[in-house]
Amino acid sequence: MAIGVTGLSVGLAAGGVLLVVVLGFALQRTADTEAFKTADAVARLANHGALPDPLPVAGGEVRVQVIDDQGRVRAASIDADRLVPMLYPGELARIGDRDRLFVPGERYGMRGPVRVVAVAAGPVGDPRTVLVAKSMADVAQSVRLLRNTLLVAFPLLVGLLTVVAWRVVGATLRPVEALRASAEEITGSGRAGQLPVPAARDEIHRLAVTLNGMLDRLESARVRQRAFVADAAHELRSPLANMRTQLEVAQRLGDRTDWAGVSDDLLADTVRLGRLVDDLLLLARSDEPGRLSRPPRPVDLADLVAEVTRRYPTPPVRFEPSEPAWTTGDPDELRRVVANLLDNAVRHANAEVTVTVRPAGAYQMVVVTDDGLGIPAADRDRVFGRFTRLDDARARDAGGAGLGLAIVAELVRRHGGTVTLSDARAGAAVPGVRVEVRLPAVDPPVADLPATGPPSDVR
Repeated sequence: MAIGVTGLSVGLAAGGVLLVVVLGFALQRTADTEAFKTADAVARLANHGALPDPLPVAGGEVRVQVIDDQGRVRAASIDADRLVPMLYPGELARIGDRDRLFVPGERYGMRGPVRVVAVAAGPVGDPRTVLVAKSMADVAQSVRLLRNTLLVAFPLLVGLLTVVAWRVVGATLRPVEALRASAEEITGSGRAGQLPVPAARDEIHRLAVTLNGMLDRLESARVRQRAFVADAAHELRSPLANMRTQLEVAQRLGDRTDWAGVSDDLLADTVRLGRLVDDLLLLARSDEPGRLSRPPRPVDLADLVAEVTRRYPTPPVRFEPSEPAWTTGDPDELRRVVANLLDNAVRHANAEVTVTVRPAGAYQMVVVTDDGLGIPAADRDRVFGRFTRLDDARARDAGGAGLGLAIVAELVRRHGGTVTLSDARAGAAVPGVRVEVRLPAVDPPVADLPATGPPSDVR
């Protein structure tokens, strides 16, 4: 605020100085114009040889003389000296036609500085010079009055502006200070909170709303991060505790330890631990900006799904062949989507898992159906959360870590698609689960387009 008031004061001071200068210049020009007008009128009389005695002038602050080339006074106004010229010889020699200069008013018994103008007159053989002296006391008084008024009013005006600026800026910044204090309290306490939102619908109101939205997102991210770390630590603790228990038991048994069985169990736990770490890394990367880890390329979903399903026994997995279904993306990530869906379906199916691929308008749709117990409608959104299990009593070895569907949802989102759950057989005692993954459809690559004309005869 101090900088603003200082800048405003400097601007007002510069404006005041400019006003005084402009006013003085304007009044000076007006006085010169009036003096020259009087001199021109007397010069016309001299040119016609009709100079009256005394010379007529308007006002008591004007003196007029007509002198010859010898410096003698030939005619004068009623208040002018008839013997001594108004200008000294040196001044007469220096002044020319329509020139002007200032002389002290005391020389003529006039107030203030005096402006003297000269205009040539008379015939060529008998040249004359008309001198008009006009008092500038009124001009100087006007400029002095304006200057003194500004000198008195300027400090008062600056003081008033300072008070007004202090009140206005203080009232304007008071909500900002409230925002700052609330933000400091929230960050200092480490707890969730909201900034006060001003009632006025102005920029500060919008700033407070935006900051509250940002705080909500930060708090949500903090809660997710804490939950993610806690769940990850819990999940990693299980295989590590299992491995430690097996090693401690084997160490106590000594030579009676079945090292082959222990190594098989440790290898299984290590594989499970490695898969869990891979899943955690994938989900951690999904929180970073960006879409795909590698540039997308055309992918035939039908061929990719057929490739993945061949890794599973038949039964229970049954793939229904289909026409090529092209989309774009990362083949490895799409394989991960299909594999996670099949793992989940096989884990919960009673006897059969069906996989189909078919077009659905602007999308290609992958459908995985199982004949298990199904998922209640109220839990279908929740199962896509991280570390979510609907049956918490199940053993973790059988139930997995609860990351499979979370990875599916994240990878499908990064490919611009959607994933939904529904009953495989609505109204049945054992409804099963139907998972639909929709991915954007694209035209097949040029090399995969069928020929449209008869085969050419290539020799």
